[in-house]
Amino acid sequence: MSTTTVLIVIVIFVVATVLLCALPFVHRASQRRSKPASPDTPIAVSRSAAQATDEPVAVQAPSGATFSSGLASSRRTLRDRLASINRRRPDEATWESLEEALLGADVGVATTMTTLERLRGTAADQDIVDAGELVHALADQMRAALDADRALHAIAPGREGATPVWLFVGVNGVGKTTTIGKVGARLSAEGQLVVMAAADTFRAAAASQLQTWADRCGAELISGSSGADPSSVVHDAVSAAAARGADVVLADTAGRLQNRKNLMDELAKVRRVADREPGAVAETLLVIDATTGQNGLSQARAFAEATDVTGVVLTKLDGSAKGGIVFAIEAELGLPVKLVGLGEGPDDLVDFDADSYVDALLGVDADDPGLSGP
Repeated sequence: MSTTTVLIVIVIFVVATVLLCALPFVHRASQRRSKPASPDTPIAVSRSAAQATDEPVAVQAPSGATFSSGLASSRRTLRDRLASINRRRPDEATWESLEEALLGADVGVATTMTTLERLRGTAADQDIVDAGELVHALADQMRAALDADRALHAIAPGREGATPVWLFVGVNGVGKTTTIGKVGARLSAEGQLVVMAAADTFRAAAASQLQTWADRCGAELISGSSGADPSSVVHDAVSAAAARGADVVLADTAGRLQNRKNLMDELAKVRRVADREPGAVAETLLVIDATTGQNGLSQARAFAEATDVTGVVLTKLDGSAKGGIVFAIEAELGLPVKLVGLGEGPDDLVDFDADSYVDALLGVDADDPGLSGP
């Protein structure tokens, strides 16, 4: 056998060996290509590919709380109590269940009694014979009861040209400073020039907390030394805002118990100073923690007397099973709820919307005769 023949045989042997060794890898690769994707396997589809097949391109919905998610706890409380009246003709037991449900949601005794008295009249007039229809009639009545002016006023009535001041008041721990930060971020995003006044000079962390929010949203912060007169801080903030042509001053105040007359008198002084030229108080917003329920009513009464409250900010509504407090505030005090906190994010402080609120609280849909989910 010649040398050339020997070399050819060796080459053929080496190539065959390599091919035999590669066969398992080729087989596994073909299996991977032919194996269908499991439900847990993410599939990347380019935008151009989706458009070529006329399929809609899925985009992630923006984050942010809704009334439906924020009122889930309150809705569960109501629905659990209302479950016993479904699919039957309304009777006295039905009215007792409705009463328990409204009281359990912290609508309040007086407001609950008035609400049910009117609902009984509606049921008689419309000859309602189904409990589900009765719940929808209750929803309609609640929406009508929440008919109020909820606008946040950029200018104090009759004080055009003055620098608007929004004064935030309330007891300790309700979230005033955080509320101011979120409102400031929202106004700044709309292109407004915001000045914040750190008039809570008694809590050491208040000014630094507000400074953090001011830095985030590009607002200017005016603060004083620890223990300084809160009125002087507000005066300085209003003067600075007027000099800079700012759109609004957001003034923080120290938390105070509503039964401490000297502190409430001091708060009244802060409001008087804020309302002097070149400033004018356009809004005095009482911040109430929704989890306090009926205790918020006594707070509201005292603060309204001291500072002429124009509206309520209800925080932590998403963490409370007492979402019905909105009705008690508006029915018994005549104060409109203007903003509600439905989460901890900066975008979760939203305008109060009566229709969305009632639908989410009762678990009904104004456009659907049936009851919605939990």
